Amino acid sequence: MSPDSPSVVLVLSFLPVPRSFKQQLATFCPSIYYISSAVATWGESRNDCLKRGADLVIINSRDEQDFLTWYKKRLWIGLTDAEKEGEWKWVDGTRLNTRKNYWGPDEPNSDLGENEDCGEMRFFESENNWNDVSCGIKNSWICERKLQVDNWLE
Repeated sequence: MSPDSPSVVLVLSFLPVPRSFKQQLATFCPSIYYISSAVATWGESRNDCLKRGADLVIINSRDEQDFLTWYKKRLWIGLTDAEKEGEWKWVDGTRLNTRKNYWGPDEPNSDLGENEDCGEMRFFESENNWNDVSCGIKNSWICERKLQVDNWLE
């Protein structure tokens, strides 16, 4: 191969896994997930994620949604409309894309007149399984931490 030939070098390395993530881990590029076995309110769950250097999961694609649905239990996700009713935002402040969401049938609905301001994964018989529910109920949760691989290809 001549020096002018195009080439690609692929270097794989194993990144250290934070100690706080070692119990219930899953990876789906470019993130690592912690799936809790405990239950807590949405706020308590988010605080736990933040202590781990992560946040509640932000679901960005159908593939990621399908990957996380595999756990088949009620799980908090990083979605809330607590600031303004009906205006769903992710924990990073981005608005929910109305063309790319996975609400269950007839959701979100603020059922029973309650303040259902937090998002959970719930309906496992459907590929669209998000539900809005009171932030005060107790669920397990999913933390997401983006993997950072800087300057790996110049």
